[in-house]
Amino acid sequence: MAGTKNHDYHILPPDLVPLTTTIGALTFTSGMVLMMHKLPGGHVVPWAGLALLLFAMYQWFTKIVHEARAGDHTPVVQLHQRYGMILFIASEVMFFVGWFWAFFDFSLFPSELSEAVAGQWPPKAIEAVMDPFDLPLLNTLILLTSGTTVTWAHHALIHGDRDGLKKGLWATIALGVLFSMIQAYEYMHAPFGFGGNTYGSAFYMATGFHGFHVIVGTIMLIVCLVRSYQGDFTPRQHFGFEAAAWYWHFVDVVWLFLFVAVYVWGGWGYPVH
Repeated sequence: MAGTKNHDYHILPPDLVPLTTTIGALTFTSGMVLMMHKLPGGHVVPWAGLALLLFAMYQWFTKIVHEARAGDHTPVVQLHQRYGMILFIASEVMFFVGWFWAFFDFSLFPSELSEAVAGQWPPKAIEAVMDPFDLPLLNTLILLTSGTTVTWAHHALIHGDRDGLKKGLWATIALGVLFSMIQAYEYMHAPFGFGGNTYGSAFYMATGFHGFHVIVGTIMLIVCLVRSYQGDFTPRQHFGFEAAAWYWHFVDVVWLFLFVAVYVWGGWGYPVH
């Protein structure tokens, strides 16, 4: 019979969500350029783009949840979703490789042409760096603990313990929010700014983008918590939670590299704040 489904794949119907997501992302990034260069529209365009992007993301995620509830995520579809998440995390790894590359290039080959750098690392313009064994160490312990709580939630889900799933998610979200608050406090009391030298720029770009990923991961876990209260996820079908957990572990690992390379090694032997 024509139109009869005789395969395990889920064929998506035509939808405007990918187009609106693209327009929102383009508007947001272009608007940020206008804002940074203080050009006309810089105070309106990025926020309009962000609003459209968030709306499109909400629509997209809602449709995926409805697909899961309708049984469209067959084992074959779930397998391909896992492949997609693995590739996404791999692309994120390469994203951070770029920032680590920049930091190591600046630190191993400090420029003698700039008075702010003066051929030394940290640059001459930096009077003090952050004490890695103060707030950064505390944040390291917080993220490592959050990795155990999200694993607790995962194992609880696999064994049908929905109460343990919710408690593990609540704990992980609380730790993620605490990490972000401590990092914001650290930025507000940092002994150096963003611009003016390579150390500040590389430091804030690497740690700042990681902080952004922590916020994104926290939002993903909040969505999983809401879905768990709605009765979603079963021991056999819970890719949405699994993807969020993978992402959170990735964020943990990146922070460990940042702590060792940027905080400890990057400012070793320099005066601390």
